[in-house]
Amino acid sequence: MLVLSRGPEEGIMIGGDVEVRVLDVRGDRVRLGIVAPAAVAIHRKEIFLSIQRENRAAAASEAAGLEGAVRLLGRETVAAEAAGAHGKSVQKRGKVEASRRRAAAGMEKD
Repeated sequence: MLVLSRGPEEGIMIGGDVEVRVLDVRGDRVRLGIVAPAAVAIHRKEIFLSIQRENRAAAASEAAGLEGAVRLLGRETVAAEAAGAHGKSVQKRGKVEASRRRAAAGMEKD
């Protein structure tokens, strides 16, 4: 970790395009100003950590949903094979099911 001492109106550069400037010091509080390109995300650390936690939870939930879908598709494939449905008959069943969904939704056939 690099440790620097800066006073009010002094700053540091990070790379060639991020500037961190000390705006004010009051007691144990330091106000910082940050100038960076719009593509650089800037968050307080506690917000950043919260975003990471939420992203991990969403990814885990999505992965669980995908695993469930794969299991469901696996069951449908096994059932289709057991019934002797292959090739065009599987495609036809898909078209029939799509037609039923459209009818149930009140949509006309394309």
